[in-house]
Amino acid sequence: MSARDPRICCAVAALVIASVAPAVAQQERVPAVGDVFRDCPHCPEMVVVRSGSFWMGSPPSEEGRHSNEGPRHRVMIGSGLAVGVHEVTRSEFGRFVSATGRSMGNSCWTWERDLLWESDLLKEHPGRGWRNPGFSQTDSHPAVCVSWDDARAYAEWLSRETGESYRLLSESEWEYVARAGTDTRYWWGDSSSLLCRYANGADASSGLPWGADCNDGYFRTSPVGGFGANPFGLRDVLGNVWEWVQDCWNESYSGAPGDGGAWESGDCSRRVLRGGSWYYAPWALRAAIRFRGPTGIRSGYNGFRVARTFTP
Repeated sequence: MSARDPRICCAVAALVIASVAPAVAQQERVPAVGDVFRDCPHCPEMVVVRSGSFWMGSPPSEEGRHSNEGPRHRVMIGSGLAVGVHEVTRSEFGRFVSATGRSMGNSCWTWERDLLWESDLLKEHPGRGWRNPGFSQTDSHPAVCVSWDDARAYAEWLSRETGESYRLLSESEWEYVARAGTDTRYWWGDSSSLLCRYANGADASSGLPWGADCNDGYFRTSPVGGFGANPFGLRDVLGNVWEWVQDCWNESYSGAPGDGGAWESGDCSRRVLRGGSWYYAPWALRAAIRFRGPTGIRSGYNGFRVARTFTP
């Protein structure tokens, strides 16, 4: 058989194509900024965000500001970051509980009517949990009564299921994607008058004295994705539920990392929550608002979203 035999040429060409195909396929699987994807049918929907830097925290002049929101500092967020478009839902979280058999306890801190005091009180109620938080939800609502420990365990399980690197966001990553290139109180501006268009918080229909002067259509949680997306494509990043992030609690940003990583020193028995929730006033739904909770506490207004890292 001659070296010029066309059969040999075809065979060599096929070998070359076969050798480069895996590399090409690998390149095609790397998502680009703005891409929305799921790694599996029951995985959270993710969006790839661009890299960049921003001023983290709030200026002393910001209305509703707390001292723990400063000092403002510059933070750089690198490339290769995908973030959940919305908070992890009951359906998504339920698959994790079923697959792992994780014990979710038999109580949750919820605001419920106290007949003696004739008012809503925050108490740890037995018989409450992510399946029954004390108010009506569907599978498309965010999972609540979820502790930081639960959220971390979910991300670790999702990583094993998909072979990808899922985790909680760092606090600086969270604020970066919540602001989405803006520098105002909310990603839509400084005014709370548009709150009901873009976020689920306490409103006029809630009967709460601190509610916004509008009606967003929900008193408790709302189905994820029901409000407008911010410029990075995230929904419900402000309001609906407080979101656990990776960082330990610190009373200020003095000494905080500037590279986008989680702050793993401080009071690590308590972890940071961001974004406000359905129960909170407009000032508590600002992009800079921060709160904290014990790692094992489960509450009817706490949930989470996930991040995924990849090599761009």
